[in-house]
Amino acid sequence: MAVLVDKKTRVIVQGITGSQGTFHTASMLKYGTKVVAGTSPGKGGTDVNGVPVYDTVREAKREHDATASIIFIPAAYAADAALEAISEGLNPVVVITEHLPVKDEIRVIHVAAQKGITIIGPNTPGIITPIVKQKVGIMPGHVFSPGNVGLMSRSGTLTYEIAAGMTLAGIGISTAIGLGGDPCVGLTPTEGLKLFRNDKATRAVVLVGEIGGDAEERAASFVSKGFDLPVVAFIAGRTAPPGKRMGHAGAIISGSTGTAEAKIKALKDAGVAVAERPSQVAELLRKALK
Repeated sequence: MAVLVDKKTRVIVQGITGSQGTFHTASMLKYGTKVVAGTSPGKGGTDVNGVPVYDTVREAKREHDATASIIFIPAAYAADAALEAISEGLNPVVVITEHLPVKDEIRVIHVAAQKGITIIGPNTPGIITPIVKQKVGIMPGHVFSPGNVGLMSRSGTLTYEIAAGMTLAGIGISTAIGLGGDPCVGLTPTEGLKLFRNDKATRAVVLVGEIGGDAEERAASFVSKGFDLPVVAFIAGRTAPPGKRMGHAGAIISGSTGTAEAKIKALKDAGVAVAERPSQVAELLRKALK
């Protein structure tokens, strides 16, 4: 079993001929991902790393029976690319691009929700399922070992750090999801918890959050109502000054909401084990899995 992507997932890379699309297509192929086609308007008929390129998503899907998309398109056009993927029923749609206008993010997330399609991101490293060797994203695959812990995070680099620590501790991952660091993202922590709860391969969940918004508090509320898997969390930004954005567009404390302290309290009150530092996550997981 897996979450959102499995061994049958067939991926289209939108923006495959750009430098990032080309580089990460090669990385995904090397990892084992079934990248079946790419798109780049005006460059149909060419290929990148042996992957055929088409002008439209419709052509690529028709020719290769694709099921999912990953987007490496500049911010000004990324929403249109996502809407094109949604219109063809690709699921999930992974939006790597950052700095999308908020109004574009809202529009894409709304349209996807109406069609029952999962948006991962924007501003995400993607999703990786080590147990079936599928990586629809930009993360370093070698730090993710296969196992039975679900991992989801608003921070890409913390995802890699914590996954590496888990691997060194002999704890593997079923699926890891980069939720994205923007104020508006598709898949939320609460929705991620629901997916992991229904995944037979997952026995525990790690949630990596950060300051800004109330997504972690909402997830804590969901856990408190009877979530039946152990959850370990880490919240970044404990020392961040209010009103100053820290790295991510969504990582900003506004007024009295979105603080690390509020998120940590909500999680602890829900029975979640909260790590004080990333390196402690594996230690808490080992206790939770006994």
